[in-house]
Amino acid sequence: MKLVVAIIKPFKLEEVKEALSEVGIEGMTVTEVKGFGRQKGHTEIYRGSEYTVDFLPKVKIEIAVQDDAVSQAAQAIVKSAKTGKIGDGKVFVVPLEDAIRIRTDESGDSAL
Repeated sequence: MKLVVAIIKPFKLEEVKEALSEVGIEGMTVTEVKGFGRQKGHTEIYRGSEYTVDFLPKVKIEIAVQDDAVSQAAQAIVKSAKTGKIGDGKVFVVPLEDAIRIRTDESGDSAL
């Protein structure tokens, strides 16, 4: 099993959700986060004063998937979240040691 973690632009969430649904992935955890990468934030002018916005709003998606579905999930996220502009985000694939469904006590792949 793997944990696929994606950081994307907030307005792309619905497209990513639909793309994942099309490849058969239904469950996910979504968190509103703030951060920056290479773009290092941006400057804005408010009431005549310039200030720097370091942390930009992003959405973090976490999906536990079986090993054979990792490539499909990652490609669906990349394809649907891409705008071609800086700050599109990243996808991380992390080993997932175990998963346990609380309701039924199932563990491993069957818990997904």
